[in-house]
Amino acid sequence: MRHVIFAILIVLFVQPAWAHKPSDSYMSLTVQEAQISGQWDIALRDLNDAIGLDTDDDGAISWGEVRTKHAEIASYAFSRLKFQSSEAICAIAIGAQLADHHTDGAYAVLQFIATCPAEIQHLTIDYRLLFDMDAQHKGLLRLSNQTHNQTAIFSQESPVHSFTMGEGSVWQAVRLYLREGVWHIWLGFDHLLFLVTLLVPAVLIRQGGQWKAVPDFAIALREVVSIVTAFTVAHSLTLSLATFGLIWLPSRLVESAIAGSVVLAGIANLYPRITQRRWLMAFGFGLIHGFGFAAVLSDLGLPTDSLLLSLISFNVGVEIGQLAIVVGLLPLAYAVRDSRSYQPLVLRAGSIAIILVALAWLAERVLDISLFSV
Repeated sequence: MRHVIFAILIVLFVQPAWAHKPSDSYMSLTVQEAQISGQWDIALRDLNDAIGLDTDDDGAISWGEVRTKHAEIASYAFSRLKFQSSEAICAIAIGAQLADHHTDGAYAVLQFIATCPAEIQHLTIDYRLLFDMDAQHKGLLRLSNQTHNQTAIFSQESPVHSFTMGEGSVWQAVRLYLREGVWHIWLGFDHLLFLVTLLVPAVLIRQGGQWKAVPDFAIALREVVSIVTAFTVAHSLTLSLATFGLIWLPSRLVESAIAGSVVLAGIANLYPRITQRRWLMAFGFGLIHGFGFAAVLSDLGLPTDSLLLSLISFNVGVEIGQLAIVVGLLPLAYAVRDSRSYQPLVLRAGSIAIILVALAWLAERVLDISLFSV
């Protein structure tokens, strides 16, 4: 009974992490002489949290409800965005509002034109959307002119970015996608839980139908290396295939399968006869997780002039993030592997908690519903 109670407490503790897809907006800008033509896609769910779009409280946002809020949406969004060229503020003229769908739902599309006092040579963008409500929100930017494309990501820690027209640094893109790969594995809670669920039994060994502590660290390390290597090879394969457009799966199917992989990994810890080779499970489901990583890259947008390098940078970032998790988790798990609490609490109750969380994700993604407010 105490194991179940412990599992429930873990579920309550991780409740803020129910939603896998983080809050993002997407901005595309084209600079020509003194003008900036822009399109800004903002998730309706985020706008609903900010200004309240669901006026009839039926749990669904209709286009009619959005249309009646056009002026309020524009006022809210553009009060949090500023363009500055050569130390002068650029005037923003708001255009049409449309609707579009991204991998995670419906978005309001705001079109606009910003006019600066003179031809734009240096541009500074100050972005403050939703940071007061969601510290993890990000604004994903694609900026282009006649000769170069540039990308940037606005965050609460980095709300201001500056650009020089005609300059596009490949290494700037490398740093950007490397960092995003690290943060995605750390903030992608389903990827994280899948990996952790496979690693927790690595400090144990099956003997006589029971779990026993591994006699030395090398055995645990070999098991972890096989799991992480299999997961890396698999997700790198499908990430590359999807990024180059050779194969693609529907986002809803991929996200549901990822949640299902976490469920099965947790069940395998409770019933280890299901799989004696966890590296096979890591490889098989790693193929699915690769499509999830590809969806993130699709939203970020890869620069065409450094496509391969940016893809490699993102993947290396993911591996660095994984390595950091392993380095932090494995020595700790090994140190307490033989304690009274490791098997009943960490392995069994922890796996039950992870299964419950993943089942909630699975229900949300298969049925396209929201069980919990974030």
